[in-house]
Amino acid sequence: MKKSVMLNRKLSEVIASMGHTDRLIICDAGFPIPNDANVVDLAITMDIPDIETVLKIIEQELIAEQIYIAEDVITHNEPLYKSIEKIYKGVTIEGISHERILNEEARNAKAIVRTGAYNPWGNIVIQSGVDVPKWFNKEGVVVPDYYKDQM
Repeated sequence: MKKSVMLNRKLSEVIASMGHTDRLIICDAGFPIPNDANVVDLAITMDIPDIETVLKIIEQELIAEQIYIAEDVITHNEPLYKSIEKIYKGVTIEGISHERILNEEARNAKAIVRTGAYNPWGNIVIQSGVDVPKWFNKEGVVVPDYYKDQM
């Protein structure tokens, strides 16, 4: 049996397929998922699973380089914002328009993970990163300035 915390087969496959800068959306129960999207539907009932639970598990499996959230989360849903900050310590969190998440990000995401969350603006875009020390800790390799703080 698999050793890591993630048991969902499809979500494990999606994360294993993620490359640098690919994006994964973790969304609430009401997100308008495009018909042609790669979807991992985890929703069972209202708030099961919730966004925070799913994010905590994904954080253990996927290197996040950047997090994008709706600007509305910052101004109108402080509990969710604080939770994301706590789970993704040290990762830049940027507010973008909710419309961008619903449209552009939804069309371009590697996959969309639907939770059962009833959480306003509960749609988080995770941009996949790299394990900087594993890539750049080799003799003769010069670490770019933008990665030096991660070594």
